[in-house]
Amino acid sequence: MEASPAASKSVSGKSAAAIPAGWPAVSIAETYRVLTAPGAPFEMRETEIRGRTYRTYVNAMGTLREVFEIGRSWGDREFIVFEDERITYDQAFRAAGTLGRVLAERYGMKKGDRLVIAMRNLPEWIIAFWAGASIGAVLTPLNAWGTGEELAYGIENSGAKVAIVDGERLDRLAPHVKDLNLDGLIVTRGQASDGAVTLESLIGTPADYGSLPDDPMPDPGCEPDDLATILYTSGTTGRPKGAMGSHRNIMHNIISLSFNPARAAIRRGEPVESLIPPPADPDAPPPAQKAILIPVPLFHVTGTNSMMVPAILGGAKIVLMYKWNPERFLELIERERINSTTGVPAMVWQVLESPDFAKRDLSSLEGYGYGGAAIAPELTIKFSQLFPWFPVGQGYGATETSSVSATHSAEDYLTHPDSVGIPVPCVDVKVVDDAGNELPRGASGELCIRGPNVVAGYWNNPEGTAAAFTDGWYHTGDVCRIDEEGFIYLLDRKKDMLIRGGENIYCVEVESVLVSHPSVIDAAVVGLPDRVLGEEVGAVVQLKPGESVDEAELKAHVAKHLAPFKVPVRIDVRTEEFPRNASGKTLKPVLRQEMIAMMEGNKE
Repeated sequence: MEASPAASKSVSGKSAAAIPAGWPAVSIAETYRVLTAPGAPFEMRETEIRGRTYRTYVNAMGTLREVFEIGRSWGDREFIVFEDERITYDQAFRAAGTLGRVLAERYGMKKGDRLVIAMRNLPEWIIAFWAGASIGAVLTPLNAWGTGEELAYGIENSGAKVAIVDGERLDRLAPHVKDLNLDGLIVTRGQASDGAVTLESLIGTPADYGSLPDDPMPDPGCEPDDLATILYTSGTTGRPKGAMGSHRNIMHNIISLSFNPARAAIRRGEPVESLIPPPADPDAPPPAQKAILIPVPLFHVTGTNSMMVPAILGGAKIVLMYKWNPERFLELIERERINSTTGVPAMVWQVLESPDFAKRDLSSLEGYGYGGAAIAPELTIKFSQLFPWFPVGQGYGATETSSVSATHSAEDYLTHPDSVGIPVPCVDVKVVDDAGNELPRGASGELCIRGPNVVAGYWNNPEGTAAAFTDGWYHTGDVCRIDEEGFIYLLDRKKDMLIRGGENIYCVEVESVLVSHPSVIDAAVVGLPDRVLGEEVGAVVQLKPGESVDEAELKAHVAKHLAPFKVPVRIDVRTEEFPRNASGKTLKPVLRQEMIAMMEGNKE
């Protein structure tokens, strides 16, 4: 594939993929000491949270209401771009403030009441979020891909007082509305039916927002450890669980997001003083506005905590996508001069392999992060070749850790491409065995995470909370190992790990080999039942556009790299994309059942 015109850009004539001589100038341990010292950007202090002491960032803000007030200050800057609609900060926060008053005065909402938001990535999603934040409501986004029954469950489980939905979600909810114990049901971009009133009748359309009063409700007086969000897990098995996120969780994630470039700078030998911005000059012109593209769902922790909320602090322009499409994604980067974006690995592969990649000017990009699934080293290498003017970066975390817990970028990433990074300064990690005993460095076991970014537990689910949270540690369910420097290596999901005749097989290892085949864009390994061995290795692969390869060739490719017992006994070769949940993760249970059904069908 030819590189795009933008992909020939470099910094000082050198590829960002090159490791400079003398790197690293500073050890990992010294880097952390420098960055967390008094006066440094990631200065720490000890804080008691729910009866336990944690390291917290001195520079972290307190609550979402503070972010709301900053949003009001950006005035006529563009804020939201959706299709051909453009809304300024002033317009959006007038609308959010007005809606906050409606929620409080018409529906009686107050601090701590749950506000459900269920819709596509629409401008109204963001406005509803900040309306709720302005009055101290607990923001409760629901998976927009959910069925009516699943949406109703989220409303009932959270005990929501008001739900704001779009027309599509209202249609799905229609059979359940009469059974929902809501004080208010508001619909946007849809018809007033099933007891719902339209958002437009309450605050007008985007064209009307500029004429609304700039008069939000008084600050509700939230504290950092008050509940701010209930974000439901993807629910690939069983009912979704509502992770209870605090204001502190979200504010600490914002600080952690800036750790990657700071760590890289210190590792190169740059002084910490270079990372501290000079005092603001009131006479200086404001810096150029940044533009971010959000292709992931806003109801997911990445879309909200790591993209939408931080964007407001810098007055960035947010560009939304109606639905994921790699060609539309590339078009928007060029049209809106996007500076940063994100995605799961499968989405990144689709972008890099798109026939439009070479046709679009992508030179405005300054960052493109990815995470949410295991990342093949081949993707890292390919990415660094096609975007040599900025460092490759990824984050590792979960809904329960409010987004990132470990980060990875620049030279550290290129020298450890199979790692998901090292913990951010406020986070502790450990690897434990099945009995919960901590294992030594290098041993594989379940990764546990502790820090002020970890949520308090699951809403109305004491059993789930007790199973996943122990003495402040969140048990991720990921099988990992940690090396002597602190780099984390994701081996598999604990519940998805295959055991073939007593031998553990890490799916990600086999998937990485399959993806390294030049014709394969994505792979998923699943366990197939076997009467003697318990499980055998099965795989589903998606081919790149225009490529052709058969099962035998793929098996031979795996056999060149892995032990015979790890070679899939069956490989389903596809051209269509895998089924995924709303956060972009492959639905392995679905693929497994499809493969089993095919096997059963072949026996008949």
